Amino acid sequence: MRHILLFILLISASFIQGQSSGELVGKLTDKDFNDEPLAFANILLKGTIKGTTSDLDGLYSITNIEPGVYTVEYSFIGYETQEIEVTIEADKVTEINISMSASAASLDEVVIKTTTRRDSEVALLLEQKKAVEIKQSIGAEELSRKGVSDAAGAVAKISGVSKQEGSSNVYVRGLGDRYLNTTMNGLSLPSNDVNKKNIDLDLFSSDIIENVSISKAYSTNFYGDFSAGNVDISSKNFKGDFYVDAFVSSGFNTNAIDKNFVRSEGTGYWGYYGRYEHNPFAVILSHGVDPVDAGSPINIGYGASIGKSFDFKNDSRLSIFITGSFENGFEYRKGTNTDFTLVEKKAYIDSAEEFDYGTTSTAMANLNYRIDDNNTLKFNSLFINSSSDVVGYFGIDGKGRNRDAILNTDEGFYQMNVQFDQTRMFVNQLLGNHKSGDFEVDWGFGYNSVFSDQPDRRRVSIENYQYALDNDPLTNPTFYNNIDFDNQRYFQNIEDEEYNGRLNISYEPSETIKINLGYNGKTKERNFENIRYGYEIVDTDYQITDVNNLNSIFNLSNLNISEGSDGIYQIKVINSYPGQSNTNRPGLPENTYTGNLDIYAGYLNAEIKAGEKWLFVPGVRLESVNQKIAYDVINLGNNGKAEIGFYDNFFLPSLNVKYALNEDQNLRFSASQTISIPEFKEVAPFVYENISTRIGGNPDLLDKGVSKIFNIDLKYEWFFSSSEIFSVGLFAKQINDPVNLVVAADATGTQRFFRTGDKAEVFGVEVEVRKDLLKNTDDDTILSAGLNATYMHTNQDLYDEINGTFSVSFDSDEDELQGASPFLINADVSFSPTFNNYKPVANLVFSYFSDRIDALGGGQLGNIIEYGVPTLDFIWKNTIKENFQVNLSLQNLLNPTIKYVRETTLGEVVVNSANGNGVSDYKRGMNIGLQLKYNF
Repeated sequence: MRHILLFILLISASFIQGQSSGELVGKLTDKDFNDEPLAFANILLKGTIKGTTSDLDGLYSITNIEPGVYTVEYSFIGYETQEIEVTIEADKVTEINISMSASAASLDEVVIKTTTRRDSEVALLLEQKKAVEIKQSIGAEELSRKGVSDAAGAVAKISGVSKQEGSSNVYVRGLGDRYLNTTMNGLSLPSNDVNKKNIDLDLFSSDIIENVSISKAYSTNFYGDFSAGNVDISSKNFKGDFYVDAFVSSGFNTNAIDKNFVRSEGTGYWGYYGRYEHNPFAVILSHGVDPVDAGSPINIGYGASIGKSFDFKNDSRLSIFITGSFENGFEYRKGTNTDFTLVEKKAYIDSAEEFDYGTTSTAMANLNYRIDDNNTLKFNSLFINSSSDVVGYFGIDGKGRNRDAILNTDEGFYQMNVQFDQTRMFVNQLLGNHKSGDFEVDWGFGYNSVFSDQPDRRRVSIENYQYALDNDPLTNPTFYNNIDFDNQRYFQNIEDEEYNGRLNISYEPSETIKINLGYNGKTKERNFENIRYGYEIVDTDYQITDVNNLNSIFNLSNLNISEGSDGIYQIKVINSYPGQSNTNRPGLPENTYTGNLDIYAGYLNAEIKAGEKWLFVPGVRLESVNQKIAYDVINLGNNGKAEIGFYDNFFLPSLNVKYALNEDQNLRFSASQTISIPEFKEVAPFVYENISTRIGGNPDLLDKGVSKIFNIDLKYEWFFSSSEIFSVGLFAKQINDPVNLVVAADATGTQRFFRTGDKAEVFGVEVEVRKDLLKNTDDDTILSAGLNATYMHTNQDLYDEINGTFSVSFDSDEDELQGASPFLINADVSFSPTFNNYKPVANLVFSYFSDRIDALGGGQLGNIIEYGVPTLDFIWKNTIKENFQVNLSLQNLLNPTIKYVRETTLGEVVVNSANGNGVSDYKRGMNIGLQLKYNF
């Protein structure tokens, strides 16, 4: 491999040749602030795609310009745009230095038009054009225009990307959570969910996002655990003098608005639970199981941002940006909940409902200290609190079925599940950039901590529920008590702690070559524990006279403390304290595990310009991976306590090539080898049980350590104006030893992760087009449209039989890859006329993914299929005068059915996804919202 890289370097150098074009250079300064450098302003040659942004020193350079007369446009948010005519001569450098101001320009040849931002669609297209790897981004401007409220919605608008309805799972090129990485400002982020590798992108509101990018082709500066892509969230920065804005919003979901909403007792309106310091057993003794009133189901949101800069001696500047927001939402779901393997085990047909109350609170502080022209430090601190409060009722029509029921298997089975999940995440980052001559050092250090809790989930199971609906006081339902934990209280805690860092040293000895030497690494630890307390119904004949007042039953006066007492129930725990009873006593955690992952890597790559056309980026990465997990779980008996792990070093080469067909068109090629590391939740054999689904890990995955992946990409890009693009890309991947979620053909139907075959293959094509359809006399776009679509074919071979800690077999030799949709599409139409000071923008945004496998079926079981879902949103933004906005959103206009089915020989059976909600075959309803925003 070393000889191959050396050969590429020598061949690349042979292409280097002289230029017969011109160059435009200069410096931008801020006239209103002592002419200090103005960073991140946009410089564009009008009528072309050629352009750049000024660096931290206000410097800019546009090379390889064909000789001729051009109009150069200089723009920055809050500043007057300047247009200057310039003549570019062959083999000469033209220098234009501009002092920009918020006031009107004094030069006669300057035309005052409009402003743009570094997070604008034009700026991001320029970045995409100049990028050395295959990369796509969506900025705050486009997020706002399309009414996207978070990062998950943002990436779903990028070609080849889809989002699973009813959850935050994101798929890139048909590959799901385990094949993605998420970073913020280039530093890794932790997971907030035991069932996921990546953090929920839903947690990142658009208020803190400058842009979101997906790099689909591998470069050696990324971690080797790279398959589908790397999602990077760039946090907002502030560069101006003083800035304040605020917003307030309200709305409702059409399904939820007329419902009497309930939520967990003990949780607050702001999405907090106040009893973490109390022992779970004490919580059970003190508090009942019934949910409480959640108030009017009207969505509320509000927030504010403020920015301020301070100037010091020697031209140094400190810029501070602080933003905070709170949003909540109500959603009501009614549909089916079914537990079906080879036969029906439990079914609530069209009689399952969930009341979902969610909140997101966000606060971010960003400090940017420009020491001098060559040194900058930045500190970024982010806090996110996210909660989901779901109250589910299953079998509300009295027709619920359970084949294991004691009194009646054909009707009357009913369950209540009250579940609150809260995630508190802290992200702290210190970043630096330093320049000296031909050298530039870019570094970052991060510390992340996550507290993800599920406190006091309450589940009650009842038989003969139909008697609660017959208005006959002589017939009443009773508790289902097959085992002690059919009625239970459940507590779960996850703590993640991660340190990570990156360092890149670049050396640019000439205009034709740049060498990057770097390091990045991370060390993370996850601690997990859960405990259940079960209600053993001692009085098995006890009749429930009021199913809406279970607190009258589960209280201290009805606790059966000793043999012969009149109590109705006893409290049981599985893992008791040594020497103590497991009845009516606190206990120890039922399942625990500690996972550790250490990754340390060094890399070397070179950016080699060969003439005016070629850019070669060969690179190599040496990465060390050490992963281990120590677990103590109850479902493996004597084998339930163990520590397993693997350690290995990987040599990961990559090559990115860009060929400029002309100044507007690129041809790109990428080839690389990467790996895929098992997630903690895929390995830990702990089983999480929902109403009708069970999912657990498989320690056998660490036998082979990682999956090795080979990637090839070929892409054509045509930037036919500053805001328009056409591109088409081909991609292929081979995944050795792929991991899939499989529904095992056992008595419980538990879903687990298996290495299902020797290899999987992915082939696909992506197409993207953005076009301005109508412009006014000032060349501003009035009507535009965008579309991106992806078609892909996936295939994997399947073993006949897998034996190990858990076993599974397959009836077929091959199948599609889990999570892969053959067809994805995103489209939007934007209409933005101007009427004096009134500037409305109307957007219609559409997306669709076709049917895909949610989980493979094992043995004689068929696959679980997630039906394709189309979504259509209408966003109407109204800027009144300069500082005031009134915005209307109508989301999910098509209101499609969200549905999962299991394929059987008798046809499809509606089931639930372990990755989704507790209800299937339901409609989400439309979300209607109104926002008022003012910029002071």
